Amino acid sequence: AERASQAKSEFLSRMSHELRTPLNSILGFGQILEMEQPTPAQQESVGYIMKAGQHLLSLIDEMLDIARIEAGQLRLSLEPVPVKQVLDEARSLIRPLAAERNIGLEVRAPAGPNLYVLADRQRLKQVLLNLLANAVKYNREEGSVILSCEETAESRLRFAVSDSGPGIPPEKLGHLFTPFERLGVEPAVEGTGLGLALSKGLAEAMGGTIGVESTVGRGSTFWIELARAESPEAEVAQSAVGVPVSAVGTGRTLLYIEDNLSNLKLIEHVLGRRPGIRLLSAMQGRLGLDLSREHRPGLILLDLHLPDLPGDEVLRRLQADPRTREIPVVVISADASTGRKQ
Repeated sequence: AERASQAKSEFLSRMSHELRTPLNSILGFGQILEMEQPTPAQQESVGYIMKAGQHLLSLIDEMLDIARIEAGQLRLSLEPVPVKQVLDEARSLIRPLAAERNIGLEVRAPAGPNLYVLADRQRLKQVLLNLLANAVKYNREEGSVILSCEETAESRLRFAVSDSGPGIPPEKLGHLFTPFERLGVEPAVEGTGLGLALSKGLAEAMGGTIGVESTVGRGSTFWIELARAESPEAEVAQSAVGVPVSAVGTGRTLLYIEDNLSNLKLIEHVLGRRPGIRLLSAMQGRLGLDLSREHRPGLILLDLHLPDLPGDEVLRRLQADPRTREIPVVVISADASTGRKQ
């Protein structure tokens, strides 16, 4: 069983890479077309391309997360997370979706300004956004959604998302957290049937529980309970590390080491809108190393899957060479597994 689970995870990871690579071109060139001032008819067609591409990308991400949870390979960073901040972030991200359907959105934050929950911040926000998106999508027109947090017994916090939708019949509640189960929802309402299953796995991986209460004709409330955390003694300053194009090196040269022609063409189109930047490209790792030593680019974009050298080996050689070790490198890859990211 363990070997089968490992084989499934490896297969999904490989398939993720194979699917993300063409999706990168589809979404990237779709964005280029959006910037070309298309006619209304063309804009509508491009909109369909972008919408379908984003749907596929979300589906791939959710399938991989569920596979990692099942295989026990999901890595979490549990830490004290400020409750008010994560509620505000979730509200700001879901507000445009609610506004499209004239859905009222209310957040009821706890009274204590220094309330913390023990969670992985990004994963907690992912769960809240899943629940909020469902509350908006399956609500009635001009309905309401309430996001709240309250303290419960045993030093736990309950995050709840309540809607004014049609509610869920009791006989269907048991199927809610099953992958691909949509309870007979009409195809017009977008969804994959993976959001609740993923939310359940993430909640349990963070040491929490998830549940639902629903009344037909009055609405539903989905909740997640997690352990309360003590306020950290000192705030850890977080700084974003980035390399603005305008501040790259002493020149305006960018080297892209990539063997996929579509991705190369995409970057050419993107940089075509930034005059003064010279693009060098190499479809092999060794050639990329030679060009980096010769031209000393201000920035290197590096793919991980190259025909002659692995991308991490190219990176190691760049860092080992005094002539190139100071050049900033950004890895661009469709291989988005947890191990690769680390």
